[in-house]
Amino acid sequence: MPPEGLDWLPGPEVLTDDEVVRLVRVAVAEGVNEVRFTGGEPLVRRGLVDIVNRVGQLRPRPQMSLTTNGIGLARVATALRGAGLDRVNISLDTLRPDRFRQITHRDRLADVVAGLAAADEAGLRPVKVNAVLLRDVNDDEAPELLRWCLAQGYELRFIEQMPLDAQHGWDRRQMVTAAEILDRLMAEFDLEPDELAARGSAPAETWLVNGGPGRVGVIGSVTRPFCGACDRVRLTADGQLRNCLFAREESDLRGPLRAGASDDRLAQLMRAALQAKRAGHGIDDPTFLQPARPMSAIGG
Repeated sequence: MPPEGLDWLPGPEVLTDDEVVRLVRVAVAEGVNEVRFTGGEPLVRRGLVDIVNRVGQLRPRPQMSLTTNGIGLARVATALRGAGLDRVNISLDTLRPDRFRQITHRDRLADVVAGLAAADEAGLRPVKVNAVLLRDVNDDEAPELLRWCLAQGYELRFIEQMPLDAQHGWDRRQMVTAAEILDRLMAEFDLEPDELAARGSAPAETWLVNGGPGRVGVIGSVTRPFCGACDRVRLTADGQLRNCLFAREESDLRGPLRAGASDDRLAQLMRAALQAKRAGHGIDDPTFLQPARPMSAIGG
């Protein structure tokens, strides 16, 4: 995120709460069994708790999770749990206040830590922590972050930095790879593959730490892609369906929805978008072009 932040979408371009719930309902009827509320930052949406509650009333009921920066979570964790939210992922790249300010341009580390504790107390478990290591910024903190998460009872996930930054300054040569992360962890912990955890389409490879029960995951989207098992689709705040995180093409659902399309027509559009999904994200292809939208406008 650049220091000046990003422009807000004009209000009329953003899906209303009713529109979000309707599109989720159509997707669930088509077989989607897990819904993740993400962003941007989902906690800035005033109707989030009500959306969670309404999605939780769908049948079959999907599993519901939230990915957040955690800054406002302490205020609403209990309400979200009461609405039916199952669990949370919270971004935390460092435990050091000076580095937190450097990375986020905000002095809000204490709020994130409070949000984690509130989520755990509310029963939004397992509480998962997402961390991205940046070379020469926080790449020496992998063992420290893991040690802290194990002590708190949180599950840590390291994520390779992906070409989705708003500045379009991503450089693969500067990326801290999954292999590097594992090497740094194995220097201080005994890691063994978690054979009991069926990965399926989950993005994280997981390891038991020092024999368990604590675990750590690594999501190597760039160097260890899992495209062959990926079953995720993303609905943006302005009603575009993306069949890959790195896609440059989108399928418009907002337009047909507001023009009076039936649920059957919306389902047809969703199916067509998924049928066009490519075999892989193509980051290793010399012709790869970073999507115009940054991560904050796509959803993690």
